[in-house]
Amino acid sequence: MTSGPDVQSNLDFVESQLAEAALPAHTIVVLPECFACFGTRDGVLLSIAEQPGDGAIQQRLADIAARYRCYLVAGTIPATTADPQKFTASCFVYGPEGQVLDCYNKIHMFDAAVADNTKAYRESKYTQPGERVVVIDTPVGKIGVAVCYDVRFSGLFDAMGEIDVLVLPAAFTQVTGAAHWHTLLRARAIEKQCFVVAADQTGTHVNGRETYGHSVIYSPWGDLLAQRETTPGIVQQTVSLADIKKYRQAMPLAQHNRFRSHFVKSS
Repeated sequence: MTSGPDVQSNLDFVESQLAEAALPAHTIVVLPECFACFGTRDGVLLSIAEQPGDGAIQQRLADIAARYRCYLVAGTIPATTADPQKFTASCFVYGPEGQVLDCYNKIHMFDAAVADNTKAYRESKYTQPGERVVVIDTPVGKIGVAVCYDVRFSGLFDAMGEIDVLVLPAAFTQVTGAAHWHTLLRARAIEKQCFVVAADQTGTHVNGRETYGHSVIYSPWGDLLAQRETTPGIVQQTVSLADIKKYRQAMPLAQHNRFRSHFVKSS
């Protein structure tokens, strides 16, 4: 997506894409980070933050998941916290009945200098980091959830344990994406021996911020199965979880791993 500041327009775009996609059963749909509102000031995101479990954006997402009978990994939206000056970058995951299965709050904050139009990013100014690792056990497999900058911190993925699909909503910058996007995603697929589905923002946004695009699906062997480079739209691939078993039997990395991270993980 090339999301703008208009929440309704962004939600309408999501629904129009799904309406055209003719989704098969057991589809996992992943939206980009900040899909509902992007390319504006952080203070605007604070103004549209919703209380978890209550809000127009969340209701629309639940309706979309139920209408298209999909597992919807809803990018991130701002959610309220006890601090009125902070929100969490919250990734709500919905089941095909429109029910909330879990919510992951982005843990790692993108406070960095980048040689682009924006130059300096300070996500922690308004965003409160999460603390909980989220893995969701579903009929389509175990889904591990991370967001954008999280992909650089391998300890998070070690803490997830065994997963079948890693989903990564993102808004990678053009500069960091060109340098590291594919390398990091492929590494996560290989080390976790899982499918990776990464949905990224793309293009130049209203405030001049440039994002990389290249939404992708990687195999547990690190093969690039599908990619949409820079135009908005859907990247789609049918896969078999049996492939995961094949790779893990041939090379049982989880059994051989001598180092373990210790995080609190959801059931």
